[in-house]
Parts: sequence; structure tokens; C-alpha cells
Amino acid sequence: MLEAGAKAPEFLLNNHEGIETSLSDLLQNGPLILYFYPADFTPGCTKEACNIRDIHNDIQSVGLQVAGVSPQDEASHQRFRKEHELPFILLSDPEKVAIRMYGVDGPFGVGVRRATFLISQDRSIKDAMMADVRIGRHKEFIEKAVILRETAGLGSG
Repeated sequence: MLEAGAKAPEFLLNNHEGIETSLSDLLQNGPLILYFYPADFTPGCTKEACNIRDIHNDIQSVGLQVAGVSPQDEASHQRFRKEHELPFILLSDPEKVAIRMYGVDGPFGVGVRRATFLISQDRSIKDAMMADVRIGRHKEFIEKAVILRETAGLGSG
């Protein structure tokens, strides 16, 4: 897994609407919380996505963006977003290109590790965390990023 201080690799993946989206595109409006997850609609991934959804206003209030990446196709991501009212971008990585670049491919190439990265607009990884089964740690990681930006006076408005 890539660590804090590393340069976040550029990627080009289709979003839930089938539109090619690069890391640079995502960073245009501010720093990014990029999270990788195994699959749409699984209990753990649904809980994680809904946790992020529930604090999304706080995330945006400090100028952060969110994008999730998993191997499912755009149609699956569309259904997942709609069913759980997810307000953020989901990216489809069926060939695991970005998943491998960020070092979060599962053991022996099976599955995807659950990881979250905080990436600045210059593509520097400011912080990173992997917790496969302790899903609440990802919400705590994001809340910490929000608090740090709030404390630094880095709100969006």
C-alpha cells in the first residue's frame, strides 16, 4: 500500500455514469479522500459507504472531495449509489489498474483491500490507512481529516 509522502499515481477510470475520470479531474476542486472497497452491496462495503454518506456535508464543508473505487461495473455503481443515496463518485476498476497502483489488491490477486487515502491537490498522499474488517476506522480517518482542515481554517466558503 502506498504510504503518506508518496506521489498518488494518476489513473483514468469510468465513473458510475460511464464518464472517464482521472485523478487530476477529481483533484480540480480540492483535496480528495480516495477510498478502495471490495464490492457494491456487501454488508461491510454498504456500511462504509453509508458512513461516508452520513458525514458527506462535513467533508464538503472543509473543501474535501470523495471518490470510491471497486472492481464492479458502472451499472452496479449506479444501482449502489441510487439505493443508498450516495452523493459521491464511484469509479469502476474491473481490471484493477488503480487498485494495483495503490497497492490494495487482495492477497494472491483475489479481492480488494479496504483502504483510504487523503490526497492533496499536488497529488501528494497526506495520509493513508488500511483496515479490512474494522470498517469504523475509515470513518474515523475521514473525520480526523475534516477536523484537521477545519482547525486549519481550510473550509470551502
